[in-house]
Amino acid sequence: MKYTLVGNGRMGQQVQAVIDNSDEHEIHNILDVDAAITPEVFQGSDVIIDFTVRDAFLSNLPALLASGVPVVVGTTGWDDEMQNVRSRVRDAGTSLMYSANFSLGVNVFLRTVREAARMIGPFEQFDIAFSEEHHIRKADYPSGTALRAAEMILEAHGRKKTILSDLPGDRRIRPDELQVSAIRLGSVFGKHTAHINSEFDDIVISHTARSRQGFAGGAVEAGRWLAGKHAETPGFYTMDDFLDEMLG
Repeated sequence: MKYTLVGNGRMGQQVQAVIDNSDEHEIHNILDVDAAITPEVFQGSDVIIDFTVRDAFLSNLPALLASGVPVVVGTTGWDDEMQNVRSRVRDAGTSLMYSANFSLGVNVFLRTVREAARMIGPFEQFDIAFSEEHHIRKADYPSGTALRAAEMILEAHGRKKTILSDLPGDRRIRPDELQVSAIRLGSVFGKHTAHINSEFDDIVISHTARSRQGFAGGAVEAGRWLAGKHAETPGFYTMDDFLDEMLG
């Protein structure tokens, strides 16, 4: 399979390394921040992988969709545009797969957190909060993975209704608020933790990334999967769709 990479930062370079070390994939093109993004530059590619930043992704989106090539998007920070992007993918009749984190380990972690939230939901003695740590160069806050985890907790828990990403300065946290805290520190790859507490228990569910290779490898595998789905049923997909199919 031939991949075009949009973005040549740390993640883009790691994706390139994964593809270069594979006998089944090859790089068709690499487009950095100064490249002219038009539908034509993607022709001849089987999959596009985008690891850029919010503004660049949204600016490039018309060309990405007009190319007709399925797009894997690891760029985060555009959740407020999610419904708009979904609609544009549907109208274009093409395929896009988004995940805040393509690491298989992270996605197993997220499903574990969701199940834990569901299990403690009926028991008022248990409270739950979420935290994340990343390097100081990360732009979005909280991370897209943390926000996805928070959404999954709200869906499964029942008693938590809203996400609180900053501590209120003049009041206590309400029981129906889910606190999501973020730390930016040095060169931390990424750590996400669900904290569950009662008067008698502490339950901690955590995932720590050791390198970017897990993210990059997952994005490449997602690209292979998306190319197959695109040929059959174009549309907007997530890692949940990928895992649901892989797990049967």
